Amino acid sequence: MGHDHNHSHGVTATGKHRKRLIAVLAITLGVVGIQVIGAVVSGSLALLADAGHMLSDAAGVFIALMAAWIATRPASDQRTYGYQRAEVLAALANALILIVIAVVIMIEAIRRFGEPTEIQTDVMLWAAILGAVANLVSLLILQGAQKESLNVRGAYLEVLGDLLGSIAVIVAAVVIMTTGFSAADPLASVLIALMIIPRAWHLLRDVVDVLLEATPKGVDVNMIREHIVAVDGVVDAHDIHIWTITSGVPVFSAHVVVEDAVLSASGADNILDQLGSCLGRHFDTEHCTFQLEPVSHSEHESHQHA
Repeated sequence: MGHDHNHSHGVTATGKHRKRLIAVLAITLGVVGIQVIGAVVSGSLALLADAGHMLSDAAGVFIALMAAWIATRPASDQRTYGYQRAEVLAALANALILIVIAVVIMIEAIRRFGEPTEIQTDVMLWAAILGAVANLVSLLILQGAQKESLNVRGAYLEVLGDLLGSIAVIVAAVVIMTTGFSAADPLASVLIALMIIPRAWHLLRDVVDVLLEATPKGVDVNMIREHIVAVDGVVDAHDIHIWTITSGVPVFSAHVVVEDAVLSASGADNILDQLGSCLGRHFDTEHCTFQLEPVSHSEHESHQHA
C-alpha cells in the first residue's frame, strides 16, 4: 500500500524571491556598463575583471530567473516532477561560467605582468567605489533569501565575491596613485580570480549532490528510521531514500513494516497520517511516500536497503 503525503508542486525556493533577483539584476547590469567604460578609459585589467565577474553574476541571475519561471510549468506524464530541476541546471551553468571567467582573468593578468600598462587611477578608483556600493546594496537585498535556494545562494556568493573584488580594485588604485607600483593592477586581478574559484567549486559541489540524489545536508537517516519505528503499530522501516528535486523541495520514500492487525482501512490511514506528520514536523519533508507492508510480507523483501 503506497501513500503520498503531499502531491503539491508549489512555487520553488528561487521563484519565491524573484523580485529580489530582478532588483539585483538591474543593479548589476547598470554597474557592469559603468565599470566596462571605466576599464576602457583607465586601462585597468582589475576593473575589467571585476566588470566581467559582475557580468557573469548578471548572467547567473538571469538564468536563475528563467529557470524559476520554467520550474512553474505543470507536471506531465512524461515529466512527473515538472521542470523543477531546471533551477539546479541553472546553478550548474552559473558555476561553470564562474570557472571560465576566473581562468580568463588569470591568463590575462599573467600576460600583463610582462607588459605593464599605463592606468588612469582616478577613473579606476571611482568606478570601483561605485561597484562596491552597488554590491553592498545587492547583498542586503539577497541576505534574507540566500539560505532557501541554490540559485539565490549562488547569486549571493557571487555578489559577495564582487564586493571583495571591488575592494581589491580600490586598494590597487590607491597603491598605484601613491607609489606608482603598476603591477598592483594585475595582482588585484589575480586576487579576484582566486576568490572566484572556491565559490564556484562549492556551488558546483552542491549541484552535483542534488543531481546524484545525495541525502540532503543535515539529514540523519538513522534518526528518521527511529522516528518511524516509534509510531504505534510500526515494526521496522527499510529502503529509505531521501533526495532533493530542487532547492527547498526534499523528497522521502520508505517501505514501512507494520503489524498485520493494523492494516485495516482506518488503521493504515492513521499510521500514514502519523508518519507524514512526523516527517513534516521533525525533518521539514512534506513530500513523503510510504509503502506499508505487513510483517508476514517480510519474506518477500529479499533485497532490503537502508
